[in-house]
Amino acid sequence: MMNYYPRLRDLREDRDLSQQQVADFLDMKQPQYSRYERGLRDIPTDILIRLAAYYKTSADYILGLTDERKPYPHKLRSR
Repeated sequence: MMNYYPRLRDLREDRDLSQQQVADFLDMKQPQYSRYERGLRDIPTDILIRLAAYYKTSADYILGLTDERKPYPHKLRSR
């Protein structure tokens, strides 16, 4: 299985963002975010979802389950 943590760094660097800027968006301290990028901590699901939305990609892309950066289309559910 692919190590998915470098994708976080790549997504951030592709947008010329600092770890501090991403940490601020996630309302956390920079060292905590850095641990996700370095693979020292698993990414909680709620953070993963927020990062996917922030980078306009899918959680599957961040996790290395696909190489397609485009997010999936959203389907509206009827009730």
